[in-house]
Parts: sequence; structure tokens; C-alpha cells
Amino acid sequence: MTQTSRNDDRYYDDGLIQLDQEALTLRRYHFPSGTSKIIPLRDIRGYESSPLGLFVQRFRLWGSSDLRRWLPLDIHRPTKSTLVTLDIGTSPHPACTPARPAEFLELLEDFLSARR
Repeated sequence: MTQTSRNDDRYYDDGLIQLDQEALTLRRYHFPSGTSKIIPLRDIRGYESSPLGLFVQRFRLWGSSDLRRWLPLDIHRPTKSTLVTLDIGTSPHPACTPARPAEFLELLEDFLSARR
């Protein structure tokens, strides 16, 4: 690990998703309790980013309609544009819809590539 990555103070937080150099937190993840899921970055094997189409999870406010991914509660999902699905070696895969997808994906890529 380099000195700069140890002291990295960049983070992303949109109220439902928090990302820092240690972990990704998905708030309101677990049903029905609404508790958070904390995923250490070391557990993330990869991710896929795709447009949030009209019939691809856009109106799914919590859970999953295809059993391949699980989405935390997000009442603003219908207005969002990007679906990020994480590979952590379990199924269903955790997924999220960041409010600022470009910023989130850039930071996620930076953090994941720094640990390689």
C-alpha cells in the first residue's frame, strides 16, 4: 500500500450509499429491518455498471425482481440513471443506484485499483 492510499481522505456519501477507502456501506439494505450492509473493499471482486432502463429495476424500490441482485430501499430510484452491481462472491449480488454515478464509479475504481 502506498503512502497516499493510506492517507486517502476522499469519500462518497449521498445519504444511502457511503464509500471510503475501507468499505462500501449500503444503508437501508436488509429487509425488513432496514439496517445497513457494510462491504469491506477487500471483499469486492468486481462490479458492473449499467443503465437503469425502464424495466430493469427502475421501479423496484427494495429487494429484487430477478433474484440475481438485491437493492436497498431507495424511494428515489425511479429518477436515477445507473445501476451498479457488485460481485462479492455471494448471491444475490448487492446492487445500488448512486445519486452521482460518475463520481461514485470513479472513486470505486480508484479504491479498487489501489489495492491490486
